[in-house]
Amino acid sequence: MKKFILFFSVFFISSTILPQKNNTYEVYAIEFARPHSPWPVKEIALNSTAKDSVKGVFMTWLLKGNNGRIVLVDAGFHRESKFFGDWLKHYTRHDSSLQLVGLKAGDITDVILSHPHWDHLGGVDPFPKATVWMQKNDYSYFVTDAWQKGGNAAGFDSSDVPKIADLNAKGKLQLVNGDDIEIIPGIKVYIGSKHTYESQYVVVNTTTDKVLIASDNCWFYYNLNHMISIPYTFDSKAYINAMQRMKTLVNPDLIIPGHDAKIFEKFTKVKEGVVRIR
Repeated sequence: MKKFILFFSVFFISSTILPQKNNTYEVYAIEFARPHSPWPVKEIALNSTAKDSVKGVFMTWLLKGNNGRIVLVDAGFHRESKFFGDWLKHYTRHDSSLQLVGLKAGDITDVILSHPHWDHLGGVDPFPKATVWMQKNDYSYFVTDAWQKGGNAAGFDSSDVPKIADLNAKGKLQLVNGDDIEIIPGIKVYIGSKHTYESQYVVVNTTTDKVLIASDNCWFYYNLNHMISIPYTFDSKAYINAMQRMKTLVNPDLIIPGHDAKIFEKFTKVKEGVVRIR
């Protein structure tokens, strides 16, 4: 009888606790727009005098879990944004681009917002079943102080404020308060770059390793390789420190910058405009 109880106890622990530790995800980058022209390095690297350029891209990141969670990191934007213009080409509405991997907007269980700039927050509305995750301090700054005298609203679209406030009022917004927090089993968020007031980046478990989705907390491989901040941050030293920290969290080859088109050359192509990161 004692052996049975011991066996049952071990079985129970194995079947309840262990699966929680094995939440893993397939990680994909999905392109939905590109600018017509490359970006000069001097525009993406603070105080740089380099004359070369980098190819940019706009993308979202899909995390497909073995636990039933289908997570989107960042939410893209709509044509209606005041920032949308002729400088963009090959635009596909971000929720429509999910069809490339056999999904639709209603399949998304969670959306993690790295920060509230127009090209990452603006398209948050077409996901009817999703819980949205955002840093509490970033939310507060975006909906209040950014628009006050002395505030910094660069890159913010005022029409996005009611979108995120409405999600909060409906109980669909989860505000994260701090650093190194597992918000979803197998997915942690980190802060520190100060790209916006309290932007966050994502570390996700896969079956073989961890992948770090930096989003705009590291714009391009150029920034990461040269340890140079972008011009758009509340604190350029903090931005560099954050990139240095990223290299201690995961294999540096699995740090995914927010706008670098090289990602679609570096990783395994699934379809045109989709790569699997591993």
